[in-house]
Amino acid sequence: MEKKINNEIKKTKEPGIVIALTPLIFMFLLFGIGYGIYEIQPPVLLITAAFMTGCLGLFLRFKWKDMERGIVDSIHKAMPAILIMLCVGVLIGSWIASGTIPMIIYYGLKLISPQFFLVTACFVCTVTSLATGTSWGTIGTLGVAFIGIAMGLGIPLGPAAGAIVAGAYFGDKMSPFSDIANLAPITAGSNLFDHIKHMLWSATPAWLLGLMIYFIVGLRYGGGKIELKDMTIITQTIKENFNFNILLLLPMVIVFYFAFTKKPTIPGMLLSSFIAGILAIIFQKASIPEVAAAMNTGYQAHTGVEEVDKLISQGGMMSMMGVQLVAFTAFSFGGILQRIGLLSVILNRVMKFTNKVWSLVLTTICSSIVTALLTASSYLSMILPGELLSPIYKKKGLAAKNLSRIVEESGAIMVPLIPWSMAGVFITGILGVPTLSYLPWAIMNYVSVVILAIYGFTGFTMAPKIREDETQIGS
Repeated sequence: MEKKINNEIKKTKEPGIVIALTPLIFMFLLFGIGYGIYEIQPPVLLITAAFMTGCLGLFLRFKWKDMERGIVDSIHKAMPAILIMLCVGVLIGSWIASGTIPMIIYYGLKLISPQFFLVTACFVCTVTSLATGTSWGTIGTLGVAFIGIAMGLGIPLGPAAGAIVAGAYFGDKMSPFSDIANLAPITAGSNLFDHIKHMLWSATPAWLLGLMIYFIVGLRYGGGKIELKDMTIITQTIKENFNFNILLLLPMVIVFYFAFTKKPTIPGMLLSSFIAGILAIIFQKASIPEVAAAMNTGYQAHTGVEEVDKLISQGGMMSMMGVQLVAFTAFSFGGILQRIGLLSVILNRVMKFTNKVWSLVLTTICSSIVTALLTASSYLSMILPGELLSPIYKKKGLAAKNLSRIVEESGAIMVPLIPWSMAGVFITGILGVPTLSYLPWAIMNYVSVVILAIYGFTGFTMAPKIREDETQIGS
């Protein structure tokens, strides 16, 4: 067997750095043109990149079965996290159907303060995005309402939009329901709850600094009259369509209990969803088929108020299919890249710049930002650097949650600050504020990257690897 493997290795050509970088350069060009200009969806482009990499593998005399095995191995490593993403879809749908998420949104909106608009906008968007796991949904609903209020108060729209974006993205990246929060651990080989807890060290100080600046700057805008009509309509509609009870917090308590006691994630999520389904039947008078539909295809609201319907029509396993399709195609590309030896060639070159922890952290940050700039994709800005640098973190004895934290905060969270990204285009279109106008005020988004760099130089919060299987809670 060993002889056979050695013979097969001898038959293959040893790729140089130019050949090794060819698939990555091709992919960046593919996304720059296909995604940036023609708006072709990422899975199609990733499959194309994987096909071209496979052709390069054949040129290097690798067999298709070898490359197929690389794809399977790559996807196999991500399967536990992919299963968690399915459970997240079930969880969101059941929590909305039970009234848990609507209740959190309702009381979050009640916290609005006319005097401290910027602080309130950021905080309420944080709570809503944390509860729903969607920054775009929060910006597209409450964000629009807050912009309307800012116009009525005479508050500059740049700071207003920046506070909205920072709050929505902070809640998004800290939410166990978020697609980017789930995808980052998949790419790095960590687990969801350790990843989120580890981000608290960098994201929370950046968020608090933003709130402090919003408070100081916002004092200048405290003299105007605020029109709460839009907020009142949203809160009244939610209240009229859902029955609130303290027991609706039980599904959330279950998830937190499993997380903090380091018990398996999937059973906790499924138990929480089951309890939420029962609460939906008891308190919201939902039928069993309605609860099942919310878990499968997502909760569909029919309140008669478009803003509320957009905000809470979320969840379901099917809502995770798009993200999973990106993950499958990206890991197919990465699997072939790794199997034919191109990834190891690149890693050997990268290793020369990562002798110290600080240089590895800086390399990861730069790789994520450059990927975000080139691909304009939140997903790829995490997947590509994560796949590329994961072996180096293991070799350095650093926990995978360090890598997942950095790629999410330096990649996905920076994407809405890029004018040509889908996130940047969406936010500008929906809020009517140019990206460069709100960029300086989305303080959390870029300050957290600075904090990560400081942690890299000092070694603070750079957790060591304590077990081989880091997909288990407590790694």
